[in-house]
Parts: sequence; structure tokens; C-alpha cells
Amino acid sequence: MTAGLSPFKCSMSDVDLVALAKHGDRQAFKQLYLTHHQWVYGLALRLCGQTTLAEDITQECFILVWQKLPQFRGESQFSTWLHRICVNQALGSMRKQQSFWARFIPMDKQAEPYCSDTEYQGIDKLLVRLPERARIVFVLYAIEGYPHEEIAHLLGIALGTSKTQYHRAKQLLQEML
Repeated sequence: MTAGLSPFKCSMSDVDLVALAKHGDRQAFKQLYLTHHQWVYGLALRLCGQTTLAEDITQECFILVWQKLPQFRGESQFSTWLHRICVNQALGSMRKQQSFWARFIPMDKQAEPYCSDTEYQGIDKLLVRLPERARIVFVLYAIEGYPHEEIAHLLGIALGTSKTQYHRAKQLLQEML
């Protein structure tokens, strides 16, 4: 490589960037972040329905990725590993937020998260209007391709509840259209 040329000028694969980042190369990690942060934010936004929470989840996700990168064994693609971390981080953050607000606002008085329709486009504009659990199940099943068994496990709900919430979301989306 020619002196003075950054290796990041050419497009490096995730495998190469992960290998460098595992050894503390912050530029390699920055490139991984730049490559994947919009996708992580989009997933977080679809799951939580709030832009500020999605931003926090994205930031927390990449902090966690930096911390856990040495544990990444490369048995799957980096994006698959990152996806799992993002989903788990989003669900955990949403639980923490619910738990926090539940101390101050009785459950029957809690409103759906505030969001401005101008912040969303297409299906995301409709997804954000779904009740939280129905939205999460719909995103995980219809958009992200998770099976209902795994969704039920992730959310700590019965398999039938996952399927019911998915069908509820589909019905609500059809009514919105």
C-alpha cells in the first residue's frame, strides 16, 4: 500500500473491517458504523416508533458492538450478528422505558408514543400508528423474517399471542390503507 493512503479509501469488506476493529482500529470501526448505522436506526425506529428513542438505541447498539466485537467469532455475517444485537437492544430499551414511565403514569393512562407523521414515510408512517406490541410483532415477522416461535421467545409471550398480534397489525394496517 502506498504511504499516506488510507486503507478506507477503497471499499473494504465487513470481514476485513471487523478484523481490524477487533484489534482496536477505530477507523475500521468508524467505517463499520458508517456502513451500517442508517440500517440499524431504521430497524430501531420501526420497532420503537420514536425518533429520539431510535437514536438512543442506535448509539447504545454501536457502543455494545464495540465492547463485544472481540466475542464475534465470524460464524455468521457481521450484519447478522449486528441485527441480533440491534433487536435485543431495541427490545431492552423499550422495556426499560416502559418500566420507568409505569412508575409515574398508570398503565391505562399511557398513550401511544408521540411521533410526527412528517418524520416517517411509506409503510413506516402507518407502522408508527400501530399499538406497540402489534407493531413489534409485525416488524419482526413481516419485515425482518423472524418466525413466531422466536418472536414469542424474544418478547416473553405465548406463540399464539405473537400470531394474534401479527394478524391484529395486518388488520389495522389494511383499515388504515
